[in-house]
Amino acid sequence: MLLAITGATGFIGQYLLREMPKRGYRVRALLRRPASVPMQTASAVIGDLARPQNMSAALEAVDAVIHSAGLAHGMSGIPEDDYRLLNTEATIGLARAAWRAGAKRFVFLSSIRAQCGPTADSVLTEAVEPRPTDAYGRSKLAAERGLAELDLDWVSLRAALVYGPGVKGNMARLMQLARSHFPLPLASFRARRSLLALENLSAAIETVLAAPGTLKRVFIAADPEALTIAEMIAALRSGLARRPNVFPLPPALLGILLRVAGRDEIYERLSGSLIADPAALAGLGWVPSVATPAGLAKLMQANVA
Repeated sequence: MLLAITGATGFIGQYLLREMPKRGYRVRALLRRPASVPMQTASAVIGDLARPQNMSAALEAVDAVIHSAGLAHGMSGIPEDDYRLLNTEATIGLARAAWRAGAKRFVFLSSIRAQCGPTADSVLTEAVEPRPTDAYGRSKLAAERGLAELDLDWVSLRAALVYGPGVKGNMARLMQLARSHFPLPLASFRARRSLLALENLSAAIETVLAAPGTLKRVFIAADPEALTIAEMIAALRSGLARRPNVFPLPPALLGILLRVAGRDEIYERLSGSLIADPAALAGLGWVPSVATPAGLAKLMQANVA
């Protein structure tokens, strides 16, 4: 089976280029520029997602497309129009090109932020009405709704925060915090947050690629166990063979300190839950191989190595 993968030079794309051949797939990287062609690919082609009408040669003989390219969440100073162009319109245009090329399935790597803001008051399932709160989430949701209007068989994986070697953003900052030798006042925060290991994401992709019949739907993708921030720190520090070294501090007091420091958004993330339920994906046959605590410990070990 030949897969075309976009975003092949990104955090997730690079992992998929290494992993999917191990699972028996041939892969073709769709690249914006020929600066570096990944060695794991069966082939690589240059194309512009902003002009998907020119992608017919790139998609020739492809069985399925895994679309991971786009503007990432948290990129500062990006206008909403750019998110719409590159995350919504380019996705829909690429899906149309895939349909014209005869691809059997289009797998869109969306985000849990298409479903909600940085926190959620209830457990998230596919049945919960999506309420994204920023340009990134709105662009992902709009892409999903555009895919739903096409004849192509498609799947959208609303992924929780993905972690693995090379991760950046909030998880990289959490790793830096865990790497410090200071005790951390985080034990009183009971909010839980879902994460997604790269290994479990690739297994989810394989599950939806292999699923029979027509899917044309959204699946939430998240590790089955959501952790508190203290449990994440404990798991990361266990990868360094160290004790958790977290202690309780009244959350309200820590909130005041963070607000004084101008870091209200950190308190919001610490005090708010975001639990995503992957039961529908599991019902399709997805079996995650990595438990979150073990995955975080392995991540820290790999980072040290």
